[in-house]
Amino acid sequence: MTNSNPVSSNAYEYLDNVGPEEQARLEAVRRYRLVDQPVEDAYDRIAFVAGAIFNTPIATVSLVEQDKVWLAACQGLVGVREVGKEPGLCASVIAQDDVYVINNAAVDPRTLEHPLVRGELGLRFYAAAPIRTHDGYRLGTVNVIDNKPREATERQLQALEHLASMVSDELELRLMVIRSAAAEQRMRETVS
Repeated sequence: MTNSNPVSSNAYEYLDNVGPEEQARLEAVRRYRLVDQPVEDAYDRIAFVAGAIFNTPIATVSLVEQDKVWLAACQGLVGVREVGKEPGLCASVIAQDDVYVINNAAVDPRTLEHPLVRGELGLRFYAAAPIRTHDGYRLGTVNVIDNKPREATERQLQALEHLASMVSDELELRLMVIRSAAAEQRMRETVS
């Protein structure tokens, strides 16, 4: 269930890929119109629950855009709404379907050079479940972060997967509202 293999030489190849698959994924991210928007309570609650389950000081719901990771919700980092798309954390999680765990980022080859590991935050533990749409796109993550190395239980990781599925369900409800509003607008325009 977890990905703890060292980085292969092409593990982050998709970051430079602007081909049809990545373009389709980015279009899926954008159809929900959540990037660059204020925090919504539903996503904020999910981040809170993730942090409570793992007892971590930081938990986020993220969406991976072309040039940034947008934090749709963030517990524990006041005023932070986006981070870079460097490999090793959220941007790497969307390359797979499984939960992604870094027990000690200071010694894990996937994260040694990541700014959140080397910088002031001092990230050490990171666990994330990809948010997958109903049509198969991986948009971002529900993740937990600590500045101390730690282990996660199988039950905690399963809970993280369930929270990511809940975000996906919330996104589908959001999309229905967006489409209903667009249909109503079209109907008003044809009646006028």
